Amino acid sequence: MAAQTAASSYIEDTAPPQGRGYIIKQIAVYALLILGAVIILLPIVWMISTSLKTEDQLFTGTVNLIPNPAVPQNYIDVWDSFSSINPQMTAWRILANTLFITVLAMVGEIFSASIVAYGFARFRWRGRDLLFALMLGTVMIPSIVTRIPSFLVWKQFDLLDTYDPLTVHALFAWGPLYVFLMRQFFLTIPRELEEAALIDGANTVQIYWFIMLPLIRPIMLAIAVLSFQGNWNNFGGALIYLTTPEKFPLALAIRFFDSSLSIEAPQWHYMMALSTMMAAPILLLYFLAQKQFIEGINVGAVKG
Repeated sequence: MAAQTAASSYIEDTAPPQGRGYIIKQIAVYALLILGAVIILLPIVWMISTSLKTEDQLFTGTVNLIPNPAVPQNYIDVWDSFSSINPQMTAWRILANTLFITVLAMVGEIFSASIVAYGFARFRWRGRDLLFALMLGTVMIPSIVTRIPSFLVWKQFDLLDTYDPLTVHALFAWGPLYVFLMRQFFLTIPRELEEAALIDGANTVQIYWFIMLPLIRPIMLAIAVLSFQGNWNNFGGALIYLTTPEKFPLALAIRFFDSSLSIEAPQWHYMMALSTMMAAPILLLYFLAQKQFIEGINVGAVKG
């Protein structure tokens, strides 16, 4: 009886307040969240709406987010019009270029960062903490500072106008933020798992591949989303290193597509259709991996 009374008292003490002030606070919080969501989603809605409009609906004095009539043909016209700019620069070729660069760089960044993070998290060696601090310090260096030195290095190797400058760097743990997140995740794994594997005769490589990597799958998926977005939208790198139109990824091809359309007047319905097609894979990937993405970021950021 005393236990039931104590339990009831505990539930009452820990139950959230339900007074008028609490309700007003909750309404204010949700109102701010809805307002923020509207502000974020409005440009996306406008982009999709414009991509479905005719040219006559673009420059009017009224704001109309619902096209009348809607023209899905704009997407087909955009897809087919790349070959008119350059016979060798077809939409399928541009898509293949983009996927090749993005997937190769993403896989390289994930596995190279995991190897480096595993070394920082699970091994003790002289200078480890200092080197880790120096690596994190490179996050503060603006990427624009390293543009010219990187360009000169790749020029010395005679690798300009190739995909190497956009992909090879991923094999060397180029993203210190990814290493940091994976290291934090590795620190949450009990060392008893490694000790048990060592007793069973497993070596370091086997422990890393068969035990550690499956356990850090949430942070790997989170980094995959971030890496995919960064490499898919990599306009600056492609602009600096690529000169042959047949090798262009979508981020760079869209700029030349814009120039070819704007000779007489901006054709925003085509540009928005192309922008929607470029944003769709990133949004789809995020929604598919949303749960793992949030879990990986939360766990990796909390553990010290």
